[in-house]
Amino acid sequence: MSTQHMNLLLPSFETDKEEHDERKTMENGGICGGSWRFKGNKAAKEAASVSMKGTLARLFDCCSKDVKKTILPLGHGDPSIYHCFQTSVDAEEAVAESLRSGAANSYAPGVGILPARRAVANYLNRDLPNKMKADDIFITVGCCQGIETMINALSGPKANILLPTLVYPLYNSHAIHGQVEIRKYDLLPDLDWEIDLQGVEAIADENTIAMVIINPHNPCGNVYTYEHLKKVAEVARKLGIMVISDEVYNQTIYGENKFVPMGIFSSIAPVVTLGSISKGWLVPGWRIGWIAMNDPENVFKTTGVVESIKEHLDISPDPSTILQFALPNILEKTKKDFFEKNNSILSQNVDFAFDALKDIPCLTCPKKPESCTYLVTKLDLSLLEDITNDVDFCMKLAREENLVFLPGEVLGLKNWVRFSIGVERSMLEDAFKRLKGFFARHSKTQLT
Repeated sequence: MSTQHMNLLLPSFETDKEEHDERKTMENGGICGGSWRFKGNKAAKEAASVSMKGTLARLFDCCSKDVKKTILPLGHGDPSIYHCFQTSVDAEEAVAESLRSGAANSYAPGVGILPARRAVANYLNRDLPNKMKADDIFITVGCCQGIETMINALSGPKANILLPTLVYPLYNSHAIHGQVEIRKYDLLPDLDWEIDLQGVEAIADENTIAMVIINPHNPCGNVYTYEHLKKVAEVARKLGIMVISDEVYNQTIYGENKFVPMGIFSSIAPVVTLGSISKGWLVPGWRIGWIAMNDPENVFKTTGVVESIKEHLDISPDPSTILQFALPNILEKTKKDFFEKNNSILSQNVDFAFDALKDIPCLTCPKKPESCTYLVTKLDLSLLEDITNDVDFCMKLAREENLVFLPGEVLGLKNWVRFSIGVERSMLEDAFKRLKGFFARHSKTQLT
C-alpha cells in the first residue's frame, strides 16, 4: 500500500502531548477557577454512534504496533488509494481544463450550474424512456449530501422511512438526526437478496415518506432485475410513496445481471435517483454527485418536494465549482474500457476471496457478488469458542492481527461481517492468511 495514503487510513500509534495538556487545562477549572458558559451540542451524538467512521476509528484503536504486522484496512471501500485502481486520464484532464479556464472560480447556484445539471440529465437519459431535463437535476456534495437532503426535505412529525436491513450507515444516521423513524424491511439472501415486498407492505403506514433501495446493492453486491424493480414500483404506487434509488455503484458491475435504473418505472411511481462519480470513477474525494427527479407526472412539484429540496440546498455547502464545470467532460468523454479494466480486477478479487472463504468455516457468503467492492459474510458463532458477536469478532481480529473488517451491526444486521475486495491482490492474500490463523485460535476444540 502506498505510504502517501497512510494518513487517510491508519492510526499513528502516538500520543499527542499538546492535546493531552489541553484536556488537562480544561479539567482544572476553565477561566480563573470559574466555568465556561458554553458546551458542545450533543444533538448528533446518537446519529454519530451508528456511523461507519466512528466504528472504524474504534477498530483502528484496537490495532497495535506490538503485533508487528502492517494494518490491513479492509473495513471500508476506497479503491482509489491503491495503484491498481486509478481514475481515468479523461477525468483528470477535465478537472485540469476546468481549473485552467478561470471560469470556475466563482460561487455556484445552490442547485448546481446549468452545464453540470444538463450533463447529468443527458447521462441518465440514455437508459430512460421518460427523459429528464436540467431542471430535474440537483448537483450535490457527493451522494452523501443527496441522502441528507432527501431525508431533511421529507422529514416531518411522525414521519417514517423504509430502509433495507443491510444499508449504507449514513441513511440511519441522517434519519436519526432528522428525527425520522426508521423501519427496516428484509432482504432475502436465498433469492439473490431480493426485497421482501410483502414485508414492505406490512411495515408501511400513512406516515411513510419513502422507500429506499440500493441498486447495485452495497454491501450485498447484487443487481436487481427488471422484473423485480417493476414490482417495487407497483408496491410503491399502492402505498402512495416515492422510491429513493441509490445507484452510486451503477458503473461497478462485473456479473451477468445488467444494471436497470429505477427511473425506468417512474410512470408507475415517482423515483428519486441518487448518484455520483465517486465509485465508478474512483474519486470519492472529489465530492460531486446528484439528485435526479424521475417524475413525468410532476408529483414532486405538486407535493412541494422540489421546493423543499431547493430550500435545503440553499442553506447547504455547494459542491466545488471546479468539479461542476468539469462534470460534463467527465461524463461524456470517459472511455468504456476504463470501467471494464477496473471491473475485471474486482471480478478476479471476488473470485479469489469467495474461494478462499472455504478455509474460514465461520464466515459464509450466500452468493458471489456481481457488483460493488465488498463481500458480506454471515458469522457462525457456534464454531467459535470465545467470540460473542460480530463487533467482538472484528475487535479481536483488529487487536490480534491488525486486520480491520466492518461488523454487520453498523450496516444494520448483527452477526454479519463485511470486508472490501477493492484492494491490491497481495493485501487480500495476506488478509486470508491472518484470518485463517485467527480462526484456528478461536475455533472450538473439536474443530482444531
